[in-house]
Amino acid sequence: MLIQLLRTYLRPYTREVAIVGVLVLVQSIANLYLPNLNADIINNGVAKGDIDYIWRIGAVMLGITLVLGVLAVAGVYWASLASMGVGRDLRGAVFGQVQTFSAREIHRFGTPSLITRNTNDVQQIQLFLQIALTMMVSAPIMAVGGVIMALREDARLSSLLIVVIPILAGIVAFMFVNAIPLFRSMQIKIDRINQVLREQIMGVRVIRAFIRADFESRRFDEANYDLTSTALRVNRIFVLAFPAVMAVMNLTTVAILWFGGHLVDSGEMPIGNLTAFLMYIMQILMSLMMAIAMVILVPRAEASAARLQEVVTTKPSIEEPANPVHPPALTGAVDFENVTFGYPGGEKPVLQEITFELRPGQTTAVIGGTGSGKTTLLNLIPRFFDVSDGNLSIDGVDVRDQSLEQVWSRIGLVPQRAYLFSGTVASNLRFGKDDATEEELWHALEVAQSRDFVEAMPGGLDAPIDQGGTNLSGGQRQRLAIARTTSSPTASRLWTRAQTPGCGRRSAPTPVTLRS
Repeated sequence: MLIQLLRTYLRPYTREVAIVGVLVLVQSIANLYLPNLNADIINNGVAKGDIDYIWRIGAVMLGITLVLGVLAVAGVYWASLASMGVGRDLRGAVFGQVQTFSAREIHRFGTPSLITRNTNDVQQIQLFLQIALTMMVSAPIMAVGGVIMALREDARLSSLLIVVIPILAGIVAFMFVNAIPLFRSMQIKIDRINQVLREQIMGVRVIRAFIRADFESRRFDEANYDLTSTALRVNRIFVLAFPAVMAVMNLTTVAILWFGGHLVDSGEMPIGNLTAFLMYIMQILMSLMMAIAMVILVPRAEASAARLQEVVTTKPSIEEPANPVHPPALTGAVDFENVTFGYPGGEKPVLQEITFELRPGQTTAVIGGTGSGKTTLLNLIPRFFDVSDGNLSIDGVDVRDQSLEQVWSRIGLVPQRAYLFSGTVASNLRFGKDDATEEELWHALEVAQSRDFVEAMPGGLDAPIDQGGTNLSGGQRQRLAIARTTSSPTASRLWTRAQTPGCGRRSAPTPVTLRS
């Protein structure tokens, strides 16, 4: 899944990836050449007392090191361009796809999960790609090149690799097999923490009113402990693995010095070649260490890629018609004809064979008890859901045959729980009409009986509105939401009221405005 995702979103950054590949290749070749120069200094300079040779080869090594530094900076720069660009494109793709989702898909994934996928999961992909373009490319080059150069220095000492490499490969495989399921589980548990935290923040008044703070604290502690225990299990794997790798590396160094010392003592191997061989072995082992470091990132990146692919490949249940039909006349008439609707997995339909008409210029009230389907009925008009059976038409054309933009452009919705966006009073009102003048905005406020309190606010139409309208009372928020839809004087409205069984009290109305 990770490869499939990167194949799609990394394609626009082929140039950056190619540049990084070339830079890393040059760095790897230069790194492999440095031990050879070091051996020459020892064999031909130190051993023979040739100071000029030491200075000359040392200057070459210093120059190569400086070039390596420049190449490393350039490589990180181009790798960052590619990885951050992929992250930006992924976030845009997830956001754009979510915008096409109907309420059914939103409920299926859940708000906390969608937020986590578009933030934490994308960050995991970015981090993986950033490290992969530098470490993952250089690691195999350094490993293969190191083996070749080590064999070139001394084939007998190189036989140690036959023992060392399988042991390290086994450690890497153990970490990979055991870490992937745990990392996948961690992402799900991060979703769970976000869900619990979001519910507690959104429902803080209910929690306090029913004195459920202790219960909610325990619920959060359970989710938090669950995530913590999983993270500890992952860390225990790496706590055991890294000391094992370091032990293998140190034992390998001891073995090389032991057997290499005998070869040097017998005159079969120059001391400079032993030093170079030791450096090549260290480069090989460091390459395997980089592979182990990638093991930490690959499982989380793989789990995150699967979650992101699930979002971007999900087809919304509400789709645009292939050939949209435009009504001959825009009157605002709505007709329900034997409409039946049931939620997925429900035992029976919420609405069954509903037939009535909404006519422009008339007020139609749909009144019923809690759970009778008033909100569901409203959600069918802007096509948040599709009817299970029957026909629902606007201006004489079935709503499923009209383009979504066309339907939505003629509907103004004021939900019972009014939501305002961060900005100003004017910017919120212009959600209903982008080019509305100040005169039209004040008229809309007057119709919604909200002009008085807006005039009293510092700045009037330019008064700031916090996210969700939290700096206003509930009634003020709802009046501004009503004013947001009041941009057409010939609008017809559908109001729903929730009847509380046994007491005759009704909640605040929820209107839908259909513009003619």
